[in-house]
This record gives sequence, C-alpha cells and structure tokens, in this order.
Amino acid sequence: MSQFVVKNSEADAPPPPNPSSGGLKGHPWLTLLTVAVGVMMVALDGTIVAIANPVIQEKLGAAPSEIQWVTSGYLLALAVFLITAGKIGDRFGHKSTFLVGAVGFAATSAAIGFAGNIQTVIAFRVLQGLFGALLQPAALGLLRGAFPAERLNMAIGIWGGVIGASTAAGPIVGGLLVEHVSWESVFFINIPVGLIALALGLWVLRDVRAENAARSFDLPGIGLLSVGMFALVFGIIKAPEWGWGDSRTLLFLGGAVLLMVLFALWQGRAKEPLIPLSLFRSVPLSAGVLLMVLMAFAFFGAIFFVTFYLQNVHGMRPVDAGVHLLPMTGMMIVGSPLAGIAIGKVGPRIPIMVGMLLTTGAMVGMSTLDTGSGTGVMSLWFVLMGLGISPVIVGATEVIVGNAPLELSGVAGGLQQAAMQVGGSLGTAVLGALMAAKVGDVLPGNWAKPGLPPVADPQQAELLKQGAQLGIAPPAQPGMPQQAVDAMAGAVHQSFVSGMSLAFVVAAAVAFAAALLALLTRRGSNDAGPAVHI
Repeated sequence: MSQFVVKNSEADAPPPPNPSSGGLKGHPWLTLLTVAVGVMMVALDGTIVAIANPVIQEKLGAAPSEIQWVTSGYLLALAVFLITAGKIGDRFGHKSTFLVGAVGFAATSAAIGFAGNIQTVIAFRVLQGLFGALLQPAALGLLRGAFPAERLNMAIGIWGGVIGASTAAGPIVGGLLVEHVSWESVFFINIPVGLIALALGLWVLRDVRAENAARSFDLPGIGLLSVGMFALVFGIIKAPEWGWGDSRTLLFLGGAVLLMVLFALWQGRAKEPLIPLSLFRSVPLSAGVLLMVLMAFAFFGAIFFVTFYLQNVHGMRPVDAGVHLLPMTGMMIVGSPLAGIAIGKVGPRIPIMVGMLLTTGAMVGMSTLDTGSGTGVMSLWFVLMGLGISPVIVGATEVIVGNAPLELSGVAGGLQQAAMQVGGSLGTAVLGALMAAKVGDVLPGNWAKPGLPPVADPQQAELLKQGAQLGIAPPAQPGMPQQAVDAMAGAVHQSFVSGMSLAFVVAAAVAFAAALLALLTRRGSNDAGPAVHI
C-alpha cells in the first residue's frame, strides 16, 4: 500500500486539519474548486480559439497552413508532454506543478494577445500547450490525494462537469468576444482565471505525494516517448493533407511505432522508468486507457463535423451554433456529477457500458440528420450524446487514476489525458478521411441531378470538392439566377451530409466496441489518498 506525505513550508507544521473543524488548507472540496478553475482555462481554450481563428487569419494576414497551426501546435504540445508532465508532478509535487502550469498558461495567453504576427502566435500557442499539459495531470493527482477512495468518483464527476461547462461556454464566449471586443480578448480572458487559480492554489492546496515516488528522471524514456508521441500525433494531423498512403505519412506513423517499441523495451530495463510496465498488468487500467482512446475517437471525431453542419449547412453564426450544442454540453454538466454518484454506488462497469450504448444510439441517430433536420431532432440526439458520454469520461478516468499506485497518480493522469488527445486526433483524421472520400464519390451525382453544368476546370473542381467537405457552397457569380445558386448549395450540402452520415456510422461502431470493452473495467483498488472527513 502506498504511503504519502504532506509537504508544508514550516518544518514543525501540524498535521492536516480536519475540514469539518474549519481548516481550509487541504480541504477536499476547496481543492476541487481550485483545480477546476485551473483546468477550466485549458477546456475553455480548446473551443474558444477555434471561433477566433478566422479573424486571426484576416488580421495577421496568415496563410491557411499557418492558421491551422494555431490549433495544431497547441494540441501537439499538449499531447506530447502530458505523461512527462504527470511524472514531474509525481516527482516535485502536484501543487507546485499545478501552480507553475496556471501561471505559465496565463502568461503565454497574454503574450499571444500582444503578438504582432502569426509566427509569434504559433510559438506561444506551443508554449501554452506545454503549460496546459502541466495543469491536467496535476489536477487529477491533487484530487487523488485529497479525496478518499469512496468519494474520488464524485470529485471526478464534478471536475468533468466543470470541463463540460467550459467546453460549452467556449463557442458562445468566443463568439461574443470576437464580435464585440477583439480576437486578442479571447486570450486575455485567461489572465484573470489564471490569477484566481494561483491565489486559490497558494491558499488552499496541500501538496500530497507518495514517499516512494521516483527521485530521478528517466531521460532516455522521456526522449523516446516524446519523439514517438510527436511523430504519431503529427502524422495523424498531416495525414488528411498528405494522404494516408503518402510516404511522409507512413514515415511518421511507422517511426512512431518503432519509437514506441523502443520505449517499451527501455522501460523494462530502466532503473526508475517513466511508465513502469507493471502498471499495465492491471487489466482494468489498461482497459480504461484503451476505452478513453475509443471514446475520444468516436466522440471528438464525430462532433468535429457538427459545427460545420450547423454553421455551413444551416447557416448559423458561431454563437448560435454554440447555443444549439447546449443540450449536449448541458447534459454533460448535469450528467458528470450524477455519473460520479452512480459509479460510487455500483462501480464503473455498468455506468460506462450504459453510457457507451447511449452514445452508440446517439451516433446512429445523428447519422440520419439531413439538410432539413430541425432543432428538435438535433437536440434529441445531442441530449442523448451528453448523457451517454458523461459516465464514460468520469468512469474511465476513475478506473485509470484509481487503479494506479499513489506515487504514479500523475503519470496515470497523464495517460488518461494523452489517451483522450490521441483518440480525438485519430478520430478527427480517420473520420475526416472517410468523409472526404464519401463526399468525393457523391458530389458529381448530386451536382448533375438538378442539371448543373459540370465544372470543367480541374482546379475549380478541386476547390469545389474541398469546400463540399466542409459544407461550404461556392459563391454565386454575378448575374447567376437564384435557382442555380440554390441548386449548387443543395448539391454541396447533400454531399456533406452524406459524408457526415458515414462518419457517424463508423463512430457508432467504435462506440459499440468501447461498450464491450467496459466489461473489463472495475473500481480502483489502490489507496486513493488521505482518510479525511468530508
């Protein structure tokens, strides 16, 4: 059984106070509030910046390939550094790691807001991703240390609800700030949030760490894992542009596999490995990691297309699209704490399986959406999706973190977040490729059906296909009859919806596989932290 120690600044500091007697330092619920404020920045940033990207491109004169890296650079840094960041928390304490992450995230946000060119924006977005990676595993490590085993799932449920609320608020807040203030304000908003997280952290957090945590870093292991993760995520990001059979894509993905094999071999020999292979002897933990990958593949990969569906097919403004997604994210906010309660009573297996089956049903339902689907039908499937995904995120997180020893809680938190990032990136790329192929197949027929003349210019035809993959109809030419304009838009939108339907069907199959995998999960069996009264 892992032993833990509490670090205080005073050598003769008294034992941790009982929260019920009025002490604030180390209070479990105040710890939850503090880490939720910090992680809220990372979750908010995941969706709020997407709304600002078109304006950033216009104001800074960025090329399409450059504006892509405003998002890709951030996600790449986040994915590559998450597990190492968890190890840093295990070694130096999750409180210090969390505070450095919060301050660094806010500082880089300010630097982005003051940047005068796109290159500077991308550079600080990469740094922002590194600091964001410090925050997330540290938050889970602090929760693991603050809550006893029987309350950990409840804490993770509320934590998941905060992430859901922040994700839901991103498009709405981002749209309002971009429309009424400036694109810089999208980043400046992180400054007060970061300062609040810092103040609360200094006031509330108590550093809990295991006595037998590793005292040295596995530098070769960190190098192999980081380069391998970079090759994997970079290859996935670039595959839709290069092509899955392109030599560059195969080089990066093949290199990632080779580096991961070398990493695993090294971990078996290293004196103090970054990720002890014994960690994966736990079948529930291994199943939880794979479950997180499959869940993120299905959920983030499929939901990626919904924003284009709402904005380009239905013609909604970003703020309106965000409002239409509130049934889903609202159910995640409500469902995450309820999932925590259910998991506390019956364990994670049944809630996760039911959640993935609900998600499968939602994906099948969303595959039936067409160009004329109304708000009521969309909201029905969005509600089902939010209810389904909540117990999966909460349950899989509890399974991964709860089944790891306390001295590896940071690494386990990093594994959980890295699995989600890799799964989401892979789902977006793979489903995007399938959708693009489907759109390319059906577009010529849909274009010819209303009697539109074929596009003779190969370059124009390629631009038409690329626009159709996002649901963007070609602009009307001067003097073009409205009937022809409507026919072009209809052909493009029908082709987009056909591709989106295929993506949802494949996502449903992946979600069903994840439901079966849930049979291998069970409640964390390791000591979850101090036995405090809450």
